[in-house]
Amino acid sequence: MADRVIAAHWSDADLAVLAGGVGVDGRRLPSSGWMALRRLGWGAVAPAGVVVSDRVRRIAEEEAARALRLACHRRAVVAALLASWPDDPFARTGEDWSALRARLPDGTDNATIRNRTRQIAGYMDVHGRLPADLCELEGQPVVSRQVSLAAADRQQVVVGRVDGRMVRVWSQLPVCAAPASYRDWVWHAFDLVLPAIVPTWAKVCSPTLRPRDGRVRVDLPWQTPHCPAPVDGHTRGLGVDWGVNTLLTAAVADLDQAGSVLVQGRPLRFDAAGVSAKLVRLRRHREHLHTKLDHLTRLRDGRPADAPADPALASKLVRLQAEHSAVCARIRHLNKALAWSSARWLVDHATAVGATVIYVENLATLEAGGRSRSLNRRLSGAVRGTVFTATAHLAAKVGTAVVTVPARGTSSGCPRCGGAVTHVKTPQGRAAGYRWATCSCGLSLDRDHAAAERIAARGLANQTKTRRDRNGNTTIRAATDTPVRRRARRPTPTATTKPVRERRKTEPTPKQTRPTGAKTSRLLPLRRQVPAPAEPPPGTAGKRPAGRTPQETNPSGPVCQVPHTASTTAQRHPHRVRGALLGRGFHRHVHATPVTDRGRRTGKHPPY
Repeated sequence: MADRVIAAHWSDADLAVLAGGVGVDGRRLPSSGWMALRRLGWGAVAPAGVVVSDRVRRIAEEEAARALRLACHRRAVVAALLASWPDDPFARTGEDWSALRARLPDGTDNATIRNRTRQIAGYMDVHGRLPADLCELEGQPVVSRQVSLAAADRQQVVVGRVDGRMVRVWSQLPVCAAPASYRDWVWHAFDLVLPAIVPTWAKVCSPTLRPRDGRVRVDLPWQTPHCPAPVDGHTRGLGVDWGVNTLLTAAVADLDQAGSVLVQGRPLRFDAAGVSAKLVRLRRHREHLHTKLDHLTRLRDGRPADAPADPALASKLVRLQAEHSAVCARIRHLNKALAWSSARWLVDHATAVGATVIYVENLATLEAGGRSRSLNRRLSGAVRGTVFTATAHLAAKVGTAVVTVPARGTSSGCPRCGGAVTHVKTPQGRAAGYRWATCSCGLSLDRDHAAAERIAARGLANQTKTRRDRNGNTTIRAATDTPVRRRARRPTPTATTKPVRERRKTEPTPKQTRPTGAKTSRLLPLRRQVPAPAEPPPGTAGKRPAGRTPQETNPSGPVCQVPHTASTTAQRHPHRVRGALLGRGFHRHVHATPVTDRGRRTGKHPPY
């Protein structure tokens, strides 16, 4: 039904009407997709011989409206490119860029411009002319096989909690592929077990059903009260630089009252070299299996038509396909675990040092050429998008803002003077490659650490230019660099300064004066004893005396040992249960700077 709605209105005129936001009666279109389509008269119609309710039509119209509204944004970008198409689209001049920027919608990034330019150039190579509009440039979008129950009301779906860990969903679903009457629609109930990270007071929303491989997967969203973090007014931030082996390198920076940026000298690193090596081996194994599958498939398809089927060849193809699927699933799970582990580490560090904002370089326009293509592939395989999404999700829970800044010049510029740096080998030669940055101003620093300081300074100095895009993400599109200054270290005690007090013990501790007749113990403090009741109530334990309890080194009775299971892990660290169940070998291959809570515990910034 949704495909039919899209096919009937896949034209430039209909997309222009939907993008205008005004109906045929002159009223503004509603924000709900299915209501907007009904206002325009684009309602969904059930196939012949199939009986569906009005709520089912809502679901189909909502899916079609989402696809058409996304196409409206692509239509505006393509129309701007076609209206300002230069002679050489891959070498635009300053005037060409100015004319293009004036026509593009707000928030269009360079990656979208580059991809759409290649799409139009490919169309010209085939047809020899420019396309008329988006509908001629590309075909209609395909609707995913999913059922968004959020578009329906309680007459179609009911969601309720059974207890703190289980949710019961009631939904009216058909019992056959083509229901001929309303008798073929029956209420079904299925229980969903919530993970440990979902709090008991969270609001559970209507799910989305995704049938696939004979099973139905359920996407169950849940909501918590949330106030968006402020985008400006920050005095302490965390700058993060992406890497290949060292996935994340962060630096803490402060903005003083004079507008200067002060940086800490301690780098924060999340080194995932071991996991990256494992991913490289898995990808090579996947490519090897894919090559063997292609070879065996060509052998099977190249056999004569009258030749009998080879059972050994068929069984080998089945085994290789199963192994290939298992390796792909392993890569996906490892990437996800790495992304969320690094995001948790980053947010914990920001909370510990008291940073209210995390600045990340925007690598959406990353495109390397020549010898750097292998580096570009390795960076693309570092799941940057998942790391950014997980960081924004976890930071929103603690009220920390996540802002992207321009990435151009972060690694090639000096954070002290702004000049060009020279990349050399490390002084000790411990790391391969040119991992060290030097400058004529005296800078000698790890290149990722220098880039993190430059990113933090670029974000703090230009935080008034922070804007939110149409997806709700905060970004700084144009920024000016500000030199950073290293925070002054504590002065070394000299003859003129006050000497540091000697902490070494030089005399015995004076004895305490005890009252006469008081019985003391080495393990109990000098305070009033509260005796336990002679007969405690049944089912309760008596009160122990105040003070420390004497501890036995060798208890006489049996010791009850509690096994370490996933349930106990969930009670202590709910966000680490999935990582613990993935296997013990994951965290042994990750080396990260430990998180300290000195700033959070004392209310002051930790003295780096």
